[in-house]
Amino acid sequence: MALLGSGEVASLVRETRTEDIRQFTLDELGVFGEENYPQIIRRVRYAKDIQELWYMRGSVMTVLSAMHGEAVARNKITVISDKFKGLLPRGLNSRPSPLSSTP
Repeated sequence: MALLGSGEVASLVRETRTEDIRQFTLDELGVFGEENYPQIIRRVRYAKDIQELWYMRGSVMTVLSAMHGEAVARNKITVISDKFKGLLPRGLNSRPSPLSSTP
C-alpha cells in the first residue's frame, strides 16, 4: 500500500466499499428479486458508480416492500443507506424525513 499514492488508495477503498454495498443490496433482494424484479436486479448489478447505487434505493425499496412489507423494508433501506456514509458528495446524504418522525 505504501507504493500506492493516497488518491489511489482512496479510489481502491471507494471501489471496494461500492462493491460491498452492491453485493449487500443484491443479497437483500435475493431470489425473490431475481424472479420478480429482474430489471431492478440488473440495474443494481450493473450500476456504474456509488451515486447510481444511491439513486437505486427507491427501486430497492419497492422490491423489499413487496417481500417484507413497508415497515421492514424501510428498516432495511436505512441499513443500506448507512453503508454509503463517507462515499457520497455532501448534497446526496440522507436527510431526516417528516414521514419517519414520531408525533
